[in-house]
Amino acid sequence: MAEDLRIKRLSVHQYKWRARELGADYNGFNHIYLQGSTAEQVGYVFTIETEAGITGEYVGGNGVSYAQVAMVAHYLIGRNALERELIWNDLKRALRKQDRFGMAPIDVALWDIAGKAAGLPIYALLGGWRKRLPAYASTYHGDENGGLDSPEAFGDFAQQCKEMGYPAFKIHGWGNGPIEREVATVLQTRKAVGDSMDLMIDPACEYETWADALKVGRACDEAGYFWLEDPYKDGGQSAFAHKKLRQIIKTPILLGEHVRGMELRVDQIIAEGTDYVRADVDYDGGITGVMKLAHVAEGFGLDCEIHAPGPAPRHCMASIRNTNYYELGLVHPKVPGPSTQCRIFADGYSDDLDAVDANGCVAVPEGPGLGVTIDWDWLQRHETGKTVYE
Repeated sequence: MAEDLRIKRLSVHQYKWRARELGADYNGFNHIYLQGSTAEQVGYVFTIETEAGITGEYVGGNGVSYAQVAMVAHYLIGRNALERELIWNDLKRALRKQDRFGMAPIDVALWDIAGKAAGLPIYALLGGWRKRLPAYASTYHGDENGGLDSPEAFGDFAQQCKEMGYPAFKIHGWGNGPIEREVATVLQTRKAVGDSMDLMIDPACEYETWADALKVGRACDEAGYFWLEDPYKDGGQSAFAHKKLRQIIKTPILLGEHVRGMELRVDQIIAEGTDYVRADVDYDGGITGVMKLAHVAEGFGLDCEIHAPGPAPRHCMASIRNTNYYELGLVHPKVPGPSTQCRIFADGYSDDLDAVDANGCVAVPEGPGLGVTIDWDWLQRHETGKTVYE
């Protein structure tokens, strides 16, 4: 069987759709609520076909990812699709001068092949046991347009999410705005939901100065926040700066989204720059990379928090002891969920606001491999490009 699982073809499908009620923030880098507006969205489906007729599929990645896939496609043709660890390490070296984003689509599609060949969901291959995952509502960034436009608006949305069952809520605040409003939002959101909901804030490296991060950190201390994530414009990378911040505030720091790989995460941990360890399927070499980071964190006695939603992150989280919450987002009280507009999945899979059950949990897909079904008819209608390597 292993010989039949040699790779014969790779395909990259690009598609587009328009998301309602979204516009751009002050510098065009983030989507924010804007009534009546639409924003063009670009997505990708990547497939690896084997000689045995089993195809691995992945919905995700970006243009950078697939530029790197093109760089290594020749290496993959003819390889045994089950040799994930060998392939992962070969690609890690081959893409050492890039950010290695191209490893993720390849690795996840290979895991999908392995699960389909075994007739098991990926989490079972990973030794996983969780069937439902507690989620936090992860918001769109703050706006000035009548959506999440004030501390009170964030507090009201947090309360709405609490009533839906969410055990936790994460704020993405404003860019280019007064730090006093960020502080007020931290405090008002806690006031709105009381003490029974975990709260986080992710400024996404928007704060101009370390001092701004300190002001918000002190507010997080007062309000008992679960973590403060990537606060200011060091880019979420300076272990020294965040160690200094950790010496003053009590709120745990979460870093790691913007450094790549195990080795730099270990350096960041040893330098005492972070309390939680961030991992991302798309950014960190797929499922193999995320599981390596989870075990790195476990070795230091720390928790690994997976960034961003999706079927692959669900399988990873189902198989990791030292993790707390699934990131469901981005969500907003006035922005329709993407699953109502981008119907790339044909089986009802969703990461919309209402995807949680009454206990604020999402289900782990149970089918073979990733356990989700792509709607190829919908993709064909929205496809804007296709590249094949064979």
